[in-house]
Amino acid sequence: MNPSSSMIPRPESIAAPFSALVVAAIAMGLSPIFVRLADVGPFTSAFWRVALALPVLYAWMRMSERGRTKPARSFPRATIWVGVAFTADLFFWHLSIVTTTVADATFFATTAPIWVVLFGWLIFRRRVSAAILIGLGFCILGGTALLAQSFQMKVGTALGDLYGLVTGVFFGLYFLAVQAAREGNSAARVTFEATTITAALLFLAALGLEHQLLPRTLHGLAALFALAWISHAGGQGLLTVALGRLPAAFSSLVIFLEAIAAACLAWAILGEPVTFIQAGGGLAILAGIYIARPR
Repeated sequence: MNPSSSMIPRPESIAAPFSALVVAAIAMGLSPIFVRLADVGPFTSAFWRVALALPVLYAWMRMSERGRTKPARSFPRATIWVGVAFTADLFFWHLSIVTTTVADATFFATTAPIWVVLFGWLIFRRRVSAAILIGLGFCILGGTALLAQSFQMKVGTALGDLYGLVTGVFFGLYFLAVQAAREGNSAARVTFEATTITAALLFLAALGLEHQLLPRTLHGLAALFALAWISHAGGQGLLTVALGRLPAAFSSLVIFLEAIAAACLAWAILGEPVTFIQAGGGLAILAGIYIARPR
């Protein structure tokens, strides 16, 4: 028997992290709705998104490390970079959501897989397979088809579109940093410690750039809790779980499911019709994920 065969993931070992990745994509795909419903500024909503999730993430960390004999190393360098990358990601993502259309912001943010592949090669010298590149092409075409109907390039939203593109760059760096931080650290600890760093940095941003730190209504408060518990604790937590088992390049492609989730929610809740082009785009994304899947 080949000794290296024991290192090949079995199908059942891939199913759980892949399922976590799918749920994470859907949970994070809801974040633009919650940001729009929160009656605070973009930097304040970004701060509350992570700050309100800290108690949940701390409880998860304590439960996951219960009975562990070897003490975990707190705030290693890779986790610090996760927090910094995610701070920049949220800073520009929330700014993009409120300065351009949700479709435009989502479109540019989904360029993250391009940066994962590029930075993975430039920084870590990780070469990706042809299957990943083909899958990436399918996902980009699918995402473009899904969002093309609502996509608008206007002079008034050009700055917001630029913020969305910068979001994609930092989200790509976030994927790579999380995968590095997960080596020897639990998903719960990485998520909690990175969130602590992000909360501290975004508090300074909200305090310096905005004057209203508390929501005016219970409606806005509920949106912030949903943003923190569903999109961050749920979405980012499950993404960190998946990145401990799946390649960053493939995982970033699965996040394209955010676009499919957005289209389905618009159809189910808002009654917006799904065109044949959008349906084809959704199928292209699924095909790209299938082609790029870990063997």
